[in-house]
Amino acid sequence: MRVDQRQVAQASRRPFTRQGSCPRPLPGCFSQASPVERNDRMRTKLGRVGTVVALLALVAMVLPSAAAAEPPADVLVVAGTITNTQGKPVKDVAIDFYVDGNKVELSEEVTTSKSGRYEAELILPANTLPTARVEMEATRPSFAPSGKLVLPNIVKERVDGHGRTVYLAHNSFILKRQITPAFWIATLVLVAVYALIAAEVMHRTLAALLGAAVLLFVSYTAGTFNAAYRVLSFEEAIAAIDMNVIFLLMAMMIIVGVLKKTGVFQWMAYKSFQVARGNVFALSAVLMFVTAVISAFLDNVTTMLLIIPVTIEIATTLKLNPVALLMPEVFASNVGGTATLIGDPPNIMIGSYAKLTFLDFVTHLTAICAIGLAATAVYFLYWYKKDYLAAKVSDTGALIARLRDEYRITNKVLLIKAGAVLAITIFLFIVHGVLHMEPSIAALIGAGVLLVISGVDIVEMLEHEIEWPTLVFFMTLFMVVAGAEDTGLIQIIADWVNNLSQGSVVVAILMILWVSALASAIIDNIPFTATMLPIVAYLTTSIPGAENGVLWWALALGACLGGNGTMVGASANVVTVGLAEKAGHPISFMYYLKVAFVPMLITVVLSSVWLLVVMR
Repeated sequence: MRVDQRQVAQASRRPFTRQGSCPRPLPGCFSQASPVERNDRMRTKLGRVGTVVALLALVAMVLPSAAAAEPPADVLVVAGTITNTQGKPVKDVAIDFYVDGNKVELSEEVTTSKSGRYEAELILPANTLPTARVEMEATRPSFAPSGKLVLPNIVKERVDGHGRTVYLAHNSFILKRQITPAFWIATLVLVAVYALIAAEVMHRTLAALLGAAVLLFVSYTAGTFNAAYRVLSFEEAIAAIDMNVIFLLMAMMIIVGVLKKTGVFQWMAYKSFQVARGNVFALSAVLMFVTAVISAFLDNVTTMLLIIPVTIEIATTLKLNPVALLMPEVFASNVGGTATLIGDPPNIMIGSYAKLTFLDFVTHLTAICAIGLAATAVYFLYWYKKDYLAAKVSDTGALIARLRDEYRITNKVLLIKAGAVLAITIFLFIVHGVLHMEPSIAALIGAGVLLVISGVDIVEMLEHEIEWPTLVFFMTLFMVVAGAEDTGLIQIIADWVNNLSQGSVVVAILMILWVSALASAIIDNIPFTATMLPIVAYLTTSIPGAENGVLWWALALGACLGGNGTMVGASANVVTVGLAEKAGHPISFMYYLKVAFVPMLITVVLSSVWLLVVMR
């Protein structure tokens, strides 16, 4: 048989195949697939993979739904408010729950909010309620543990969409204070800060800063290992700072700093002498009035800083001891500052804490301050009668001419701009209550606009015009007082005052007024006011007849007017004594006490009558 070589060659190039039928390429069939067949096979495999992926995705979508279908259970929603014995909410209280004596493990810790509110959701096995005994326990440092309290009135509300039975319970209760090491630490620090300030052992800012640092250090060292030593957390310390007070003071310092560049304050002192026409009695009265008015709208410390140099020059020319004019002036600055919200730091603190407006202060305090100013003016004119009569007024016209040349307005354009901004700012102070706007916002917009239109260097203002030590003093002092409040010292003092007054608003008014006045004469009135704020807030709500806020006015009058009693009672006093000594006219502590304490008592007596007769 003849063999065709071409057929043999073609056959030799084909792969070997196993005997038997192989209709399509399958595993075990060793056949050569064409490109078309290979593509078909690949598409088939991809289709199968896609189907598997789709099925897996569908299963993944179905499984969560299946998991969400929880088995039937009981759901207990518990809510309420926790307060202290004064009725104030207690925040950061940790709450645990127990069912038939067994602690319930919750997904997250339950604590009270700032308003003392809490809410918890307990997932319990089905048919646990309402027969089970459900209890809760509340704990917080500086408070006695509540113990296990049985939840009353567990009420069935509904069955939700998952077949779970939902129950509701409400439980509000009082948490009592407990004397802990933190209490003694906070008390010791507060007393130490007061002592350091009163004795002038160190700068008041350093004393307050050191006190705040000690509280935080102890809280994060000993307090980390034992909650009984925890006084204040960093977050609580920052929250205690009243930024409305800080921003208001800072903004007013900027406005006053710009006004200083115009020479307007020295010009007003010169005008006072011109109006008096050489009559020293009239000059003293006019200077008191001008100082009081300026201090009502600007910082009284700055007012004294600017008026003192002119006063000393006038007194020296008249051969008069400048102290005879400075003492009435500084007294008037504190009386005038009492009349408004922005006139004295204690008023700023009271207004911010009690949400009192600028008009509230003007309405309730301006009249009594005017009466007190008039009464003390008569007193000082009598006290310094011999000094005034001994003054030598030789050539009044020449002196007026010299003062006119020396103390003139140095920048009229800037004065117009600053005066307009100050007027708008004061208008905003008047209407801020209607706008529900914090006073600091009015001051900040005034300071910001004034810096822009005046062209004054902002860096210069921040470096030289902002009294940063004063602002730091306020911030750290707020922290120290917060430590005393959180550990229960303030509450103990408030309860003591409440018990001593026996619920009488008359006794409460007199106690707050006179204690504030005498205490502010001994120590700086700013830390004392900061301590009294929560106490007065409690008494205002707990004593019948005090709802109209009369106790706030008692605190304002006592703290501001009482600061007149001694050299260290108010910042303006310290500044005046320092500048007088620098000019060669020292004022001793006892001399200041002898001159100022009696008129301080006069103003407080007048305030007592005012509060009891008019304000009630």
